[in-house]
Amino acid sequence: MLHDPSHYTPLSVAQEIAVSGHDRDCLRALAARKMEIASLSTHQEIIRQWTALNDLKPERPMAWINEICWHEMDVHEELTLQCEGAWAQEQELLLRRELYQWHHVRGDMVVNPWIECPLAIHSTDFGIVEDTDIAKTDDASDVVSRHFNVQITCLDDIEKIKMPVVTHDAQATAFRYQAFVDVFGDILPVKQVGQTHIWFTPWDFLIRWMGVENALMALYDTPDLVHVAVDRLVDAWMAELDQFQTQGLLSPDCNNTRVGSGGYGYASTLAQKVGDQEMGVMPKQMWGCSNAQIFSEVSPQMHWEFALEHDIRWLERWGLNYYGCCEPLHYKTEILKRIPRLRKISVSPWCDFNRVLEAFGDTIVYSIKPSPAILAEESWQPERARQAIRDILTIAEGHAPVEFIMKDISTVRYHPQRLWEWANIVMEEING
Repeated sequence: MLHDPSHYTPLSVAQEIAVSGHDRDCLRALAARKMEIASLSTHQEIIRQWTALNDLKPERPMAWINEICWHEMDVHEELTLQCEGAWAQEQELLLRRELYQWHHVRGDMVVNPWIECPLAIHSTDFGIVEDTDIAKTDDASDVVSRHFNVQITCLDDIEKIKMPVVTHDAQATAFRYQAFVDVFGDILPVKQVGQTHIWFTPWDFLIRWMGVENALMALYDTPDLVHVAVDRLVDAWMAELDQFQTQGLLSPDCNNTRVGSGGYGYASTLAQKVGDQEMGVMPKQMWGCSNAQIFSEVSPQMHWEFALEHDIRWLERWGLNYYGCCEPLHYKTEILKRIPRLRKISVSPWCDFNRVLEAFGDTIVYSIKPSPAILAEESWQPERARQAIRDILTIAEGHAPVEFIMKDISTVRYHPQRLWEWANIVMEEING
């Protein structure tokens, strides 16, 4: 449901969804396998452990894998689509990937005993569509190198950033829901889901419009331009959030929804606030997040002035907050302490975990990001992968709340078994 504010998103089409008998049979077979897995009692135990972690009462470290290079994963045609219709293929892809992950790279994955029907929500973009030159090394991969063509150079250009307009096409949602019920209803309950966790990251988009080098130089050369641009972007996200809220389109994320760049959002304080609500929740019942990945080499003072101080307006609205992604944060712990209700921070491969742990102790969850580069090397070295996990566990000493999140997996050199083995290794290590 998360949209990219630097791209145009087409409106939903309100029309009946036709599903052939062949496609229906295929989807129902996959749904039956999903329900069989989701019915296992182990899920309730995993949910309890995720909740304990995010409540700062960890029983053990948790692990999850996402951002997988799916184009390299198929082995025995487990991911090969058999449906023919467009809507059926969308559902088949999601189901096949979920089943594949359960069987091969499970970690502490939770499979829901229902299927989600997303509301037909549309948010307009933020006014500027990114203009890029793209270079590829693998045509099958959606991981590409991009050169961003500059579109913001002066204060007048800030007006290009527009306030988004959110709409919900109830008729399109009704057609979707009917299709889900017709195909899955007697196998899996169907739940309508609105906008869940929102990936809020002004700097990820500002550099697309200003250019990376230009944006960083502007911190010194034209600071007023930067402040106005970041404020304008925050205003846009806030305007969008207000509309999600007033239209009752927000859905809970204190479940097996990814929050920030980390793991699941299970948390008892949010769950108590949400209760049985499935729609129309308030931001204070949800997770917020932010980051400034491009600021890895920017000083703590400038990180605060040009990023986090602006983000606080957004972060104040949420019940719990996650901060960070790929940027190393070990020299910026003092500014992070200003974030309201900070519960989880990213510890990227470039971050000194010792320093962050010294600053926060057991007061937050550490979202550890093992380097995916080990999966992309010419030869696979599982003992190095195991040692990297052991090193973190040694530093944490079994007390600090820790989650291992393997992500940003752009390649495994077409050897998916490497990722399968990593998933087994991390679970062996955290379970002792």
